[in-house]
Amino acid sequence: MPNRGRSHASPEPTTGADAQDQPTLRADAERNRERIVTAAQEVFAEWGLNAALEKIARRAGVGIATLYRRFPSRANLIAASFERKMADYAAAAEHALDNPDPWTGFCWLINKICAMQAADAGLKDLIAMRVPASSAVDELRNRALQSLEHLIQRAQRQGTLRSDFVSADVPMLLFANAGIVTATRDEAPDTWRRFTAYMIDAFRADSSSSPGGSAPSREQHQARVRGPERAAQPA
Repeated sequence: MPNRGRSHASPEPTTGADAQDQPTLRADAERNRERIVTAAQEVFAEWGLNAALEKIARRAGVGIATLYRRFPSRANLIAASFERKMADYAAAAEHALDNPDPWTGFCWLINKICAMQAADAGLKDLIAMRVPASSAVDELRNRALQSLEHLIQRAQRQGTLRSDFVSADVPMLLFANAGIVTATRDEAPDTWRRFTAYMIDAFRADSSSSPGGSAPSREQHQARVRGPERAAQPA
């Protein structure tokens, strides 16, 4: 009698064409990722970290769904986009720490990071904002913070930096500088240099001014820029 049992079809073997398609798909995905990161670097530099993700997708030449698949949250995209800039910040802090004169190194670092801000709108909140804890950006920022704190201690022991200055004052300075950069970018783009010079003078140990209130904590600065951490959602 013929076998009336349910037949079990064997899976079709993978053809050579199918196998060749797999590396092509992976290469396409990597090219999409690179286009998205490059577009994000450009858009964040022009419009800041709250720029519309749809704008980034359009500039990258991909659909918004593709962007969401590659970067499920705005913070993930920011971390991927600013790794090199944060590496530059960490390197600058280490370079300043290597200066045999702590005050000279401190002044150079403050000018350097304010100049980096003036050149890239996306750096306004990056140094203080929350990014995924396991990201390279977070590791680089922690490395920069360690160098900054050591530099502050050296300058204070030297007697050139005021004793009540703390590392949390740097993000406060950058928030203020960001506002000046934004307000004067078109009409007087070098105004930030004058502001930075005034602030450095106020940081000297012989300054007669006294800051009111207590120094802000790092957590307070992080709460100020919590917005970019939220998951990206389509409009």
